[in-house]
Amino acid sequence: MSLTLHIGNKRLSSWSMRPWLALKKAGIAFTENVIPLDQDDTRETLLALSPAATVPVLQKDDLTIWDSLAICEWAAEQVPSLWPADPVQRARARAVTASMHSGFGALRSTLSMDLQRPVGQTSVDVACWADIERMEALWAAAKTGNGLYLFGDWSIADAFFTPVATRFQTYDIPLSSASRAYVDALLADPVYQDWRAAALEESFNAPFH
Repeated sequence: MSLTLHIGNKRLSSWSMRPWLALKKAGIAFTENVIPLDQDDTRETLLALSPAATVPVLQKDDLTIWDSLAICEWAAEQVPSLWPADPVQRARARAVTASMHSGFGALRSTLSMDLQRPVGQTSVDVACWADIERMEALWAAAKTGNGLYLFGDWSIADAFFTPVATRFQTYDIPLSSASRAYVDALLADPVYQDWRAAALEESFNAPFH
């Protein structure tokens, strides 16, 4: 059985984007299987893949991993350069990635990812603005050197913040010049551009997203 990454709609599934980017960046060959969200059989299909009934899911033979960060960590075991080589920077990269993985709930709910949404501002409440400010502070604290990405070369941390970058662009969120430069770098990445091009072609109807 070849390595298969089951993902949700590319237009909407930020959780799926992260390991997809990491696997592509690592040069790990895989088969992509898109499971349209919010269909009558979506939950049944996902339950057949994992007890979490969520995307993404990575499968090969007896291997099944159903969490985006866990999939990225598996990829880094195959290709260690997905994390910074320096142990201190690697620890910091893991910390900021975990912060994104488990936090920023107001930002997630208010600024949901939709790559087909026309660019334009939306109403942003106090909790969401607080998350935006925390995000910019996190990026500023994590940034190492003068490279485009947080820790010099592209890493899993950047995979986790790419969906955030799409939100900041789509909802036209005002950012500091440093944050804007980071967002622009993430969105200019050719691997992300491949994901975006496919997302713009999708026609799945996902009423609950």
